[in-house]
Amino acid sequence: MDLWSAALLLFLIMDPLGNVPLFLSLLKDLPPRRRRVVLARELLIALGVLFAFLFGGRWILELLQLKQEAVSIAGGIILFLIGIKMIFPSPEGLFGETPGGEPFIVPMAVPLVAGPSTVAVLLLLGGQDPGRLGEWSLALLLAWAGTAAILFSSTTLYRWLGLRTLTAVEKLMGMLLVALSVQMLLDGVAGYLGRSAGAL
Repeated sequence: MDLWSAALLLFLIMDPLGNVPLFLSLLKDLPPRRRRVVLARELLIALGVLFAFLFGGRWILELLQLKQEAVSIAGGIILFLIGIKMIFPSPEGLFGETPGGEPFIVPMAVPLVAGPSTVAVLLLLGGQDPGRLGEWSLALLLAWAGTAAILFSSTTLYRWLGLRTLTAVEKLMGMLLVALSVQMLLDGVAGYLGRSAGAL
């Protein structure tokens, strides 16, 4: 996987367009200036969490005694389920009901931006090819910057595009995510079978 493929994958997983209505509903009771402050805070917290998993991924895998193939297969399954939910959304949204009040870490930073599938991909990238952490960091920054730009302009996007267009875009992103998840799952299975055959 190259830099742009990793950045695109991370961007699709973060699903900023699909999160626009949810972010607007979570921040609707706050004044505009406070809304921007809270959004910036949550995005920075999410970025810190994601970098922690990217740089600590190899040690986390070793500590839990997990093989890279297992993370690839698990990440593929999670991505598949999220992609399916993006295509066929439930009434309460992608991550279920959210608590009231001003959001802090949950649910905006985690899991809406720094979700389990994003973490799984970063664990996989950092564990598989630790020599390219600089490249993966840039990919993460690009995906995060694109997500932040869309979420900061969420009110304008919602007014210009409308809920119907945003929903259509989210379904398209869900289809791409399902395809990527199947590829990740197949790579994990192929890696496991290759390792098993080599051990015989």
